[in-house]
Amino acid sequence: MKKSTMNKAALSLALGSLLITSQASADTLLGLYLGGDGWRSEVSGSFGNSEPAPTFNFDSKNQGSYFIALEHPIPVLPNIRLAHNQLQAEGVTLIDGQFSFAGEAFTVNTSVRNQVDLTNTDVVLYYEILDNSVVALDLGLNGKHIKGYASLEEQAEDGLQGEESVSQWLPMVYVSSKVGLPLTGLDVFAQGSYVGWSDSRMYDLQAGIGYEVVDSLTVDIRLKVGYRAVNLRLDDLDNLYSNLDFKGVFAGVELHF
Repeated sequence: MKKSTMNKAALSLALGSLLITSQASADTLLGLYLGGDGWRSEVSGSFGNSEPAPTFNFDSKNQGSYFIALEHPIPVLPNIRLAHNQLQAEGVTLIDGQFSFAGEAFTVNTSVRNQVDLTNTDVVLYYEILDNSVVALDLGLNGKHIKGYASLEEQAEDGLQGEESVSQWLPMVYVSSKVGLPLTGLDVFAQGSYVGWSDSRMYDLQAGIGYEVVDSLTVDIRLKVGYRAVNLRLDDLDNLYSNLDFKGVFAGVELHF
């Protein structure tokens, strides 16, 4: 074989190998994640304009959560994750004591419809501390923007109505971890954000099991189920005091391109 022919063959082989390698490792260069969860939350707790705040009855509620994340190979720049979290509840409560809310005085033995909407958006900047087929660990900061309201309305014609609006950013610590179970496609995971100051605290935690149903060069598809718990113990956040718990089982899907 002539030397030029050998060089051409070697060049073709090298280019082919480079193409295959680049395709196989594309997600190590740039990864895009999309996902969504649905969860059935049991809601309990209190809210008002001061402490102690009245405790209200809430019905169970289906909530939704959606996210997009972008990971890249530049070590000094954090990855970014954006999430939108529905957090709503309502119910009917018979007031057992007189109190004021949003400038309105509600009397004893009054039936009120109580509602909260503390839907929020996460802007997470994080670093991958560990990232392999067995263990993954991310650490970062979460800027959580809560934008919503709490309201009361008497269950009577021309009844009193009171509402307090909330729009605040909370800086939180963010942690996410996953441990793969070799040769099964299964993994166990945990993820959460937390902040605490003075008499206030908020956490958003979840843990569960994932299963990768599709693993290809084009897209990975992972299903997950678990348990999620959110607590908002807020002390005078835009004139709102609260101690609310949202807890329940969730299921979701995640796509990795």
